This record gives sequence, structure tokens and C-alpha cells, in this order.
Amino acid sequence: MGMRWIYLDHSATTPVDPRVVEAMQPYFTEIYGNSASIHRFGRAAARALEESRRTVAEILGCHPTEVVFTGSGTESDNLALRGVAFAQRRAGRGNHLIVSSVEHHAVLNTARQLEEVFGFEVTYLPVDEYGMVDPDEVGRAIRKDTVLISVMYANNEVGTIQPIAEIARIARARGIPFHTDAVQAGGMLDLDVNRLGVDLMTLSAHKFYGPKGVGVLYIRQGTPYLPVITGGGHERGRRAGTVNVAGIVGLATALRLAQESRESENARLRRLRDRLIQGILERVPEARLTGHPTERLPHHASFVFRGINGEELLLALDVEGIAASTGSACTSGRPEPSEVLLAMGLPHEWAVGSLRLTLGKSNTEEDIETVLEVLPRAVARLREMQAIEV
Repeated sequence: MGMRWIYLDHSATTPVDPRVVEAMQPYFTEIYGNSASIHRFGRAAARALEESRRTVAEILGCHPTEVVFTGSGTESDNLALRGVAFAQRRAGRGNHLIVSSVEHHAVLNTARQLEEVFGFEVTYLPVDEYGMVDPDEVGRAIRKDTVLISVMYANNEVGTIQPIAEIARIARARGIPFHTDAVQAGGMLDLDVNRLGVDLMTLSAHKFYGPKGVGVLYIRQGTPYLPVITGGGHERGRRAGTVNVAGIVGLATALRLAQESRESENARLRRLRDRLIQGILERVPEARLTGHPTERLPHHASFVFRGINGEELLLALDVEGIAASTGSACTSGRPEPSEVLLAMGLPHEWAVGSLRLTLGKSNTEEDIETVLEVLPRAVARLREMQAIEV
């Protein structure tokens, strides 16, 4: 009790901005109608829904009818891959997908199911030591029957920003729809779909101080798409289900606020991030930065430490009041490195010792200095314990 917690897991989720909560509040208790109803309660909800759609469309630089609201970023990724793949195959255009090997599981596992259950062929693009996709590799992977390419905008585990605009130009030249999972980029990077050149884009509100349980799928007009969730004619027939008006209002408000303060907040976060990276690499022996050294999200610092278990490091930091994350998972008591780190070529003894520190609005210089005091001690203790056990 009384401990001041330092939250460094903003890539996992963010607290809801009080201004967002305020904007959402009336849609729980006052304007609670179903937006599909024609009475005044429904019409009021529908107005809020379409105003939110216009807000999102303005930020994305698209027409409001191209914005589809969903229940999460995961759902948006699923709808993008399945919707385009099934539509393209139905039209006889092909059966081949291209995705990067470092995608979020919402994309990777969907691609694997399309491959293993539905008979699609999938090419998984390699990445370099920084987790970066080479656009030339995309071009070489394209076949006559390629129907969709999906490469994430920025990686959730290591923060690397992909050359999305270059990949989009290659896809556009070959007439292939291009999807990007922009969940981690939502509050941090330019989202103009025309400057990026993407045909489909995924966002999730809880990554930029909005509520959980609401997302966006941008679908460029003319992109082949077969509805995957069927029912009523919600979202112009592209995603059935009574819409979450309060959540959508929250998403639109959060996205607007994030984009309005993006440049100033990114500059502040970069200063903190760079201090954190420099301090950890100086103070912790056998530590490596993961992800690209410069083309990375402004709030994202990720590392591997040789000879320790990342899960045990998280627990050690938690005891000290620091909330962080790791890319590894523990299965049956054995630490297993993430697919992303293995795809980047990290050996097992390094990859199991991963740590992700992602900054946000609440973090201060004092927080960074505290981490730089606590983390080296925690790593040293874990290595001592490991030596004793051996």
C-alpha cells in the first residue's frame, strides 16, 4: 500500500482519457437507443455514430463510408484477411496470401487457419535483424494468384516501423489489395490512408486512451470484400451486429485527441525513450536493444538480456512497482521465446530474456531514473540465482 506504480505497458493497453469518458457518458444513460431504430432515441444514436465516423474519416483522409466500426483490432484483422481472401477466391482471382512473419497473432493465426482449414496458400515474409520487411522481398513473393498482402505498420513487440508506403506502391502496381495492422501506430503515426497507399487498415481504441472493445477497419472503396459476420445490415452490410455507440464515440474522441497532440507528445516520449535505452544498455551487461534503432515507435523500448527468464524479470519488476511486458510466453514451466524474436534471428538463450517497456502520458523523467536503478539490480539478482541453480 502506498507504493507509486510505474506503468510501462502502454503497448498492451492504455488508461481511458477522462475527456473520453466524459464524451461517452451520455450514450450509456441518456442517448441509449439502438442506432438502427427509426424513433427519436435511435435517430440520436445514429447521429452520434455518423459524427464519429466523420471524425475518424477526416483523420484517415478517406470517405466516411469507407470506415467500418468493429469490436476490436483482432476482429478488424480477421475481417480484413477473411473478407478479402474469400471475395477474391469467389471471383476466381486466386488463392495466395502474403503476410510478414512478425505479424500480431490476429493476422498470423488467421492466415494459418486460411491455409490449413480453407486451402489458401500463404507466403510468410522474412525480416532482417531489426524485424524489418524488405519491400523487394514483397515484390519477389507476389504471384499471379496473389489476392492480398498484409504487413503491420509498427510491431507490437519490438516497435519497428515498417516501410508501409513502399510496400503499398508495389502492391498497387500489381493490383493487389494491401492491408496493414496499424493498432500500435494509432496514436503515434500518420494515418492518412492515401499517403500510406493502403487499401485496408486496422485500429483499436484502447491503444490510444480509448475504451476496450471497439475498433476500426478502413476498407477502400472498390476493394473486394465478402462479409464474414452476417446478420442485419449494420455498417452497410460489412459487419453485422448492433453497434457500440458509446464505445465508438469514445474511439473517435480518443483518436482525435491523440492526433491533435501527436507531434508534441511524441517528442516528449522520444526523449524519455532514448534516455531509457541509453541507460539500460550502459548499466546492464549483456543487454541488446531489439527492433530498429531509429525506425521505431517513439514510446517503445525493447530488450533481451542473456541468461535470464523474461517472465521472472517481469515478476521482479512487479515487486518493485514497475509494470512491464515481455514478448515470450511460458509453457508448462518452460520459457519459450516469441516468434518475432526468433524470426529476427536471435538465439534461444537471448530470446527468452525479453523485456518491453512502453511509455505513455503518465510517465516522467523520475520514472525513467527509477527504472534505471531497479532494472540492473533485478537482472543481476536473477543471473546470480541462475548461477546457483546451475
